Amino acid sequence: MEHAPIPATPTDSAASPSSTSAPRAARDPRKAEFEANKLTKRLQRQVGEAIADFAMIEPGDHVMVCLSGGKDSYGLLDILLALQKRAPIPFTLVAVNLDQKQPGFPEHVLPEYLESRGIDFRIAEQDTYSVVKRLVPEGATMCSLCSRLRRGVLYRVARELGATRIALGHHRDDLMATFFLNLFFGGKLKTMPPKLVSDNGEHVVIRPLAYVRERDLAAYATLKQFPLIPCSLCGSQENLQRKQIGIMLRDWEKKHPGRLDSIFHALGRVEHTHLLDRTLQDFAAIRATGTPDAGGDIAFDVDPALEAAADAVAEPPLQGIKIDHPATRPDAHHPRP
Repeated sequence: MEHAPIPATPTDSAASPSSTSAPRAARDPRKAEFEANKLTKRLQRQVGEAIADFAMIEPGDHVMVCLSGGKDSYGLLDILLALQKRAPIPFTLVAVNLDQKQPGFPEHVLPEYLESRGIDFRIAEQDTYSVVKRLVPEGATMCSLCSRLRRGVLYRVARELGATRIALGHHRDDLMATFFLNLFFGGKLKTMPPKLVSDNGEHVVIRPLAYVRERDLAAYATLKQFPLIPCSLCGSQENLQRKQIGIMLRDWEKKHPGRLDSIFHALGRVEHTHLLDRTLQDFAAIRATGTPDAGGDIAFDVDPALEAAADAVAEPPLQGIKIDHPATRPDAHHPRP
């Protein structure tokens, strides 16, 4: 079922509040309010577009929002609550947190926050912390086992609540980092899909923040003053490859503005006939047809559009010459920025 985007407020912008503008905004309340409204509208627009583009939510869905206490899941819940009020389709929300019995976990924070906002919620208690600490050697990555244990508990809770959707707080940066983790270490072209069926076949999992930048979620958490809870289990593992990939991506964005946009757009513009996967393309069946194909491959030459785009990054284009960047062509079909 295809839906129109869930409407946000009409005006938005692609820019995010910068740290350099914060002092000026603090001195000028009108500036601060303008920037806050712009950020809120942009996030609501991007989440609404992602929900519509990937048909994440159907009429009557009961959406279980997984709330960890971090900035991403807080932002996801807050934005979905705002969109729910003016969505063209009816759906309900329930927030679920898994108390993994980590030492020092402030178990009162989330219930107090959710009760103060009148949000339906459930706290599931399962001591996965001690299991992970017992089974994973000191210094080794805990993420795989931790996420597997957590996933099983959340599937059970979703079943008990009658949830038809499980919403996770992974954002655009997470999708790109996962792509490079698979590329560098898994030997696969793969990332986190915005919508999928769970591995046990029982649930539909959605990622409404798929179009949202992490830096915007961080700014939104500051704006909303969410009572953030740090993860003492994995938050101290600074050498995780995912964190190293994140550093690499931020460095690229700093040195080569627009590169991450191009990478993200590429995730939605896959030309499987131009890869080497024999399960997707029957290479043995390829035959010359004798009929010209405007979209066919250029066998002996480089792609002129690709070369022009690459040259445009290295050197400014000649005056009066427009570079047709393949990621920004009007006919390009790719995820929205």
